[in-house]
Amino acid sequence: MHNISKSSIYVGTICILGISVFLLNFDSTFNFDANNWSTILFLVISVILLNHFIIVIPPNGNGLSMDSAIYLASAFIFGIELTLAVLLWSSLIWVLYERKILWWKQLFNFSIYSIMIIGAYYSFVITGGNIGVIDIDQLIPYFISLSIYFSLNVALIGIFFILNGTESIFTLIKGMIKETITSYLTTLVLSIILAILLTSQQNFGLFLFTTVVVLLSIVFKQYFLLYKEVAKKANVDELTGLYNHSYFKEILDDYLINKKPDQLSLAFLDIDDFKKYNDNYGHIAGDELLKYFGKILKETCEKDDFFVARYGGEEFAVILPNMGGRETFLYLNKMRKKLNDSYFKGVEVLPYGCLSFSCGVVEYEKGIYNSTEFIGKADQAMYRAKLEGKNTVHLFNENDLETTMLDYEKEIEHLEQQVRFFLYKDVYTYQHSKRVYQYAKLFANELNLSNHEKKLLVLGALIHDIGKIEIPRNIINKKGKLDAYEWEMVKNHVIWGKEIVATNKSLEGLLPLVELHHERYDGKGYPHGLKGESIPKLARILCIIDSFDAMTTERPYQPTKSFPEAIEELKKCAGTQFDPKYVPLFINMIKAHYTNLMFSSSNAILDKGEAASTVEQAK
Repeated sequence: MHNISKSSIYVGTICILGISVFLLNFDSTFNFDANNWSTILFLVISVILLNHFIIVIPPNGNGLSMDSAIYLASAFIFGIELTLAVLLWSSLIWVLYERKILWWKQLFNFSIYSIMIIGAYYSFVITGGNIGVIDIDQLIPYFISLSIYFSLNVALIGIFFILNGTESIFTLIKGMIKETITSYLTTLVLSIILAILLTSQQNFGLFLFTTVVVLLSIVFKQYFLLYKEVAKKANVDELTGLYNHSYFKEILDDYLINKKPDQLSLAFLDIDDFKKYNDNYGHIAGDELLKYFGKILKETCEKDDFFVARYGGEEFAVILPNMGGRETFLYLNKMRKKLNDSYFKGVEVLPYGCLSFSCGVVEYEKGIYNSTEFIGKADQAMYRAKLEGKNTVHLFNENDLETTMLDYEKEIEHLEQQVRFFLYKDVYTYQHSKRVYQYAKLFANELNLSNHEKKLLVLGALIHDIGKIEIPRNIINKKGKLDAYEWEMVKNHVIWGKEIVATNKSLEGLLPLVELHHERYDGKGYPHGLKGESIPKLARILCIIDSFDAMTTERPYQPTKSFPEAIEELKKCAGTQFDPKYVPLFINMIKAHYTNLMFSSSNAILDKGEAASTVEQAK
């Protein structure tokens, strides 16, 4: 026996509830005379037309049907019995018209409309609304009625999607309100307009209203098609017909921030020796080669629903959702071999005598900070493929980045010069940065990190508080407790630090450490409130080091802890403020390297004499 899902039980429950309230409120003895049947006929025709001629709203093409305006106006003027008759007949006709829609969806939709219409009707009556007349001096019942209609719609549809597990509750509610609130305000206004028309010129008013909405639907559809055409031109590379660089970045950000598939890989491809081909045959022939390559790439990838773009020049990018790095490597390698076997005029002059590409592949991991870092790793993997002799696919690993790192000692010297800016307003911060840097050097060697990660951790430790250069001196040196305004300014140092570091492209890898070293493992940190492993690994490690030194250093606004006291604090906060995986490892490192300070009240690694000497050097 198959397990029945929660969403199936929910659909069944709503269908039973909807049909029940429909039957309880549908009076079969209602006087359906010729005049009423005429009204029902016109209303049903209008509902069917408005369901067919929906208003398409750019940019996403969301459909807006105005049938709710007819149901509400009908309830305001003709009452619940006639309105439910209109719902019943229009639903039956729509079932025959849209036979491809599953029966349970049709029944679910009918039940939801029944609940919404009946709920809106009774809320209108209870709050003093008068059936059959429109009193524009008493608009509150109309607003309450529509609010109930809107709330029931959001709740009934929202619960279904939540049970299906397609969206988080917060994302779903936020999205539904954002997408529907404007349309429902429009529905309210139109329902009142239609009700006024129905009271003065009943059938002609309905005809006029329907005609205007149908014409609006046609106009909006033409506008949407025009919008799509313009948007396509803005997003598509004119030469190859593939998507362009800017749209690629937009789509990649959407995957990382919103869609978040279980697996995501990125591939960068570069046509080998394209310049040589261009030099031999000219730019026109080179353009033809780019178009040919783009066509093969598109035909191969788009049938698997992968996103393909021309990144620039002879570089192309592919986004592969729900595919791991190893699978992507095999996929692209198969494509590479297929391309080698295809013929394009003039490829004989190329070193391999065939059309080939070098490709870098990287799989998304939680520690990747943003799309820029993701792209950077794919680019480095592609660069590595070039170094390996071209015509190959290379799967990224951290050691690929070492070939692009500046000389380690020069980097430290360069960063230390920048950090010395602190000395003119905050000698304590400079000392703190140097101590954190020394802790980081020792701790990095105790951890299972790649050489590249070790360098990032050490360099990030040295520069992590550079944003404090923007904090006024009177706040930096304040001995008392900071007020709320001052504390907010201090918290902003991570943002200012990020902005300072971002001006130097070679330091891009340090951005997560500078910006995120005050995030907490439990999600209560700043600036973004990231939680758990959504915080990059190195930032989690730096948070422990930074906090330990802050606790064990004499500061104007807090008492100093001894090393044993600070260690107990780390243990206490493991799993809340700190990553519990790294706390024991850091404690072991401290115990191993600072045995003398485990029983000493003097904890500073740099003494005051060394600090004063450093200040004089900076001056």
